[in-house]
Amino acid sequence: MNTVVDTKLIQALDSAHFLHPFTDFKDLNDRGARVITKAEGVYVWDSEGKRMLDAMSGLWCVNVGYGRKELADAAYQQMMALPYYNSFFQTTNVPAVQLAAKLASLAPKVGDRSFKHVFYSSSGSESNDSNVRMVRRYWDLLGQPERKVIISRNNAYHGSTMAGASLGGMSGMHAQGDLPIPNITHIEQPYYFENGKPGETAEEFGVRAAGWLEEKILAVGVDKVAAFIAEPVQGAGGVIIPPSTYWPEIQRIVDKYGILLISDEVICAFGRLGHWFGYEKFGYKPDLVTFAKGITSGYIPLGGVMVGNRVAEVLIEKGGEFNHGYTYSGHPVACAVALANIEIMEREHLVEGVRGELGAYFAKRYAELNAHPLVGAAETCGFVGGLVLVKNKQTKERFKEEDAVGMVCRAHCFNNGLIMRAVGDRMIIAPPLVMTHADIDALMDLIHMALDKTLVELKAKGLV
Repeated sequence: MNTVVDTKLIQALDSAHFLHPFTDFKDLNDRGARVITKAEGVYVWDSEGKRMLDAMSGLWCVNVGYGRKELADAAYQQMMALPYYNSFFQTTNVPAVQLAAKLASLAPKVGDRSFKHVFYSSSGSESNDSNVRMVRRYWDLLGQPERKVIISRNNAYHGSTMAGASLGGMSGMHAQGDLPIPNITHIEQPYYFENGKPGETAEEFGVRAAGWLEEKILAVGVDKVAAFIAEPVQGAGGVIIPPSTYWPEIQRIVDKYGILLISDEVICAFGRLGHWFGYEKFGYKPDLVTFAKGITSGYIPLGGVMVGNRVAEVLIEKGGEFNHGYTYSGHPVACAVALANIEIMEREHLVEGVRGELGAYFAKRYAELNAHPLVGAAETCGFVGGLVLVKNKQTKERFKEEDAVGMVCRAHCFNNGLIMRAVGDRMIIAPPLVMTHADIDALMDLIHMALDKTLVELKAKGLV
C-alpha cells in the first residue's frame, strides 16, 4: 500500500470535515492532526516518516501487534462468503455461533458463576448500554422492577454513550449533556496514592475503599440497587490498580446484598492482565462481563457481554422478548476476525507470556522508574503500567492542574518516538502483548528520556 501522502493536504481536509472524538476542535484545527499512515509490529509511522513505539496498543486494543496478515485474510474470506447478515428474525451465522462457543470455553467458572452465553455489540460503550438494559430486564422478570440503581465509581470509564458516560465517573463528561442519567450513582475510586490515609497500609485502604460500596447501598436502599459496575483495573482513569484486599471485600458486599456485579473488561480482557478475563486474576465472581477492544486486536469493531448463568437462566426461562439489540450484533466479519485473533493468541501463548516471565520482566523494568526524581509511584498489572508525576518525592506533593505536567511529558514522548498517554498528572501505557525483551528495553529507554526532558523543562519553568 502506498503510504506517501501530502501531509498538509490531509490536515486541511481533516480540519474541514473530520470531527474527532474527545477533542477541542478549535485547538486541533490550529495545530493540525498527526497523520498516521502505516504500522508494523509494535511501531506506527506518521506521514512525515517518523517512527513511534506504540506503548498504548492503539487505544488499549492492538494486543497481537500490527500487520497480522491472518486477520486481514480472515476478514477477506468471510466478506467473500457472507459479508453481513443480521441476527434478528430467528437468524444466525456461523462465525457468531463459533465465537460465542469459543468465548464460553475461555471464560473460567468462578465459584457458582459460569459464562455460556454472549450478547454482541460493536463497542464497549454499546456493551455497557446493553448491561443497563439487561440488568433492569433481569430484575423486572424477578418481580422487582424498583431495583434500577446502578452504582459505579468516580473516575471510572465505561464508554461515551448516554448510558456509558453516565456509568463512568468522569466529571468532564458529566458536565456536558446533563449526565448522569437517573438511577446511576457513584462512590470513590480505590486510588491508594491519592486517597490513602497517613499510616494506612494499602491492604487496610483496600478494605476501607470497598466499604464505600456498602455505605452507598444502604444510603440508596437495598431494595432499589440493581448492580455495581467496575473495571478490574481502571484504565482511562489513569491505570488505577486496586489493593489486593479490594475485590474480595467487594465480592463479600455484593453477595451480602444480592446485587449483580458487572466487570467491565473492555481493556482488561484478552490477555491484558495475563488472563483471558481480568476477573480470573482477582478471583471475583461477576454476573456480566463487558468486552471489546482486544477481542479483535482492534482490527475491526466488535464488543459484547458475557452473560453469567445467574442472569442468563432468568432471561431464558422467564421468556418474553428482550427489546434490545443492534444492526451489527454478531457481525460475521467481526466474529471471523475475532476467532482468528484468538487463534494467534493461543498459538503464540501471548496470555501465558504476560502472566509469566515476559510480564515479570516488564514489571521489573517499569519498577525502575520509581527512582526517577519526578515519579511518585510507578506500578504495573500485567501489561498495563501507570506512574504519577510529583513535585516532591518525599512529601508526595502534586503539581497544580494548570501546570499540565502530563501534557508536557506527553509532548516529549511523541517528539522522541514514543506514544505514552497522559491522564492528568499520570502517565500510562498498555503495550502490545507481542513485545519482546528488546522492545521492553527500548520502551524503557524512551520513557526515561521523556521523563528527563520533562524534568529539564519543568525546572526551566520554575515548577520544580
